[in-house]
Amino acid sequence: MDTVMTGFVRAAALDDLRRRGYLTAQLGGQTVALFYHQDRVYAVDNRCPHMGFPLDRGTVRDGILTCHWHHARFDLESGGTFDQWADDVRAFPVEVRDGQIYVDTSPRRDQTSHQRERLQIGLERDLSLVIGKAVLALMDAGSKGLEAFRDGLAFGTRYRGMGWGQGLTMHVCMMNLLPTLHAEDRPRALYHGLSAVARDTVGRTPHFGVPPLPGDSGDLPTLKRWFRQFVEVRDAEGAERCIVSAIRAGADDRQMADMLFAAVTDHRYIDIGHPADFTNKAFEALDIAGWDLAEPVLSSLVNGYANASRMEESNAWRYPVDLIALLDQAFEQLPAAVAEGEQRRGAGSSQWMGRRALAALLLEDNPQAAVDALLESLRGGCAPADLASAVAYAAALRIARFHTSNEFGDWDTALHTFTFANAVHQGMRRAPSVELLRGVFDAAMSVYLDRFLNIPAARRPQPNGTAPSGDQALQNLSRLLDRQQQVNQAAQEVAGYLHHDGDPAALLAALGHLLLREDRDFHTIQMVEAAVRQHSLIDDAQERSHLLIAAARYLAAHAPTVRSQGQTYTIAQRLHQGERLFEED
Repeated sequence: MDTVMTGFVRAAALDDLRRRGYLTAQLGGQTVALFYHQDRVYAVDNRCPHMGFPLDRGTVRDGILTCHWHHARFDLESGGTFDQWADDVRAFPVEVRDGQIYVDTSPRRDQTSHQRERLQIGLERDLSLVIGKAVLALMDAGSKGLEAFRDGLAFGTRYRGMGWGQGLTMHVCMMNLLPTLHAEDRPRALYHGLSAVARDTVGRTPHFGVPPLPGDSGDLPTLKRWFRQFVEVRDAEGAERCIVSAIRAGADDRQMADMLFAAVTDHRYIDIGHPADFTNKAFEALDIAGWDLAEPVLSSLVNGYANASRMEESNAWRYPVDLIALLDQAFEQLPAAVAEGEQRRGAGSSQWMGRRALAALLLEDNPQAAVDALLESLRGGCAPADLASAVAYAAALRIARFHTSNEFGDWDTALHTFTFANAVHQGMRRAPSVELLRGVFDAAMSVYLDRFLNIPAARRPQPNGTAPSGDQALQNLSRLLDRQQQVNQAAQEVAGYLHHDGDPAALLAALGHLLLREDRDFHTIQMVEAAVRQHSLIDDAQERSHLLIAAARYLAAHAPTVRSQGQTYTIAQRLHQGERLFEED
């Protein structure tokens, strides 16, 4: 090919193109389609941006090029698409000189900006393939996913319907899991999270936020008090204005966490723990994305607080044991118990039974004994965050020993307790308070109420010397999850792998991969992410193994699925790699 000027290369003779109407040429490592239409020459990338079909097999009419595979339509001159699921096709500058056609194929477009624009279109129209292609391009260009995560977070909180929900929670869970995954699975995780946001917001109108209070009205303690009062009477708009005003007044993440977690634990185990989990995920999202998104992110939580069901109204929490009265009595003792524990820790004389022993007691059939043990642990010097950790561990053991004779839906009952307990634990690590400490007791009572799920209790897997180890065990686990209800078998593989000194990091990556190959499921994603988070915060090897056994059992119970999301992602991946999807005749 003869170069005439910078960027332009000879593509074909004008007479040849006139005679045929279209031609293809290999220029700069890509195939360019040339069209002669209405006495003009046009050049576009021959690969349809939707799914790669050759555009020279398409039809041109009235300046519009139509692909013959999925009928995507493009302006022949600019390459702009009339079908947003397809993306614009690259159009190249053309010059005709001395009967020869020259085409400039040099790069001209800011690909990062373009792919973020495509991601926005995918979010707006719930186009999973568009989201997948954008994520792969952005990550391949060196992005670690932060920009895409921020874009999804901002979009999800703006078009949020009734507020923070499943889609945004899954989005944050996936971003939290990213560091534990194999490198090739990280774009897939981000794709799953962003697709969940798109699915959750499709057809929703934007939320119009409220402004802060004028001037310097209200200090933080006053705004916190007002906020809780507005939530109490189910006034979401008043509560939202308190949040925005507090942020504008300079409240940081710890102060805002204290304010919100106080409201979410003013009533018992509201909405089976979802508002607490959503609150924790909102703060984790801001840890990743930055505090500049605090107003839309945190204000998206208020509908969940104001409209939540409260377990004071639940028969199970009132009869045959009045757990609400029991908790109210315990809460009166909390300030003194915490103060006594602080003195013990300060004097270096902290004594309490430890996570495993306390968890075992919480799993018994005696709510009064459980409450007494929690109070005694605080008095003995147990830090509130450690107390919350013990309750979360107990909740995980319910899942690790969940018997498959229970109804399938009961997995979610145990899951809700565990994710609530995890959220309270993370909140206690961020902004410990006596108010939030009530959530630890709520979680303990939910662990008690879940006792029927362990009657009978599934047997703990007993590793043996003949079990496969290393990669073979992980491969066995993958094959098991290709079949339904391999719950106990999956637990056995995990236990055997860890017993043979298998690498926990490799197991975490394997569990993440097995999660991502399924269609997105809110509760399963919650389960795996919470187990991974708890696993990272515990040093004891046996306790860590119980968390991963619980995750594997829950994952096995909810696999396999149709895996349609995985198929879409695979198409996006093949297109990104330049593979050809269509078959020749």
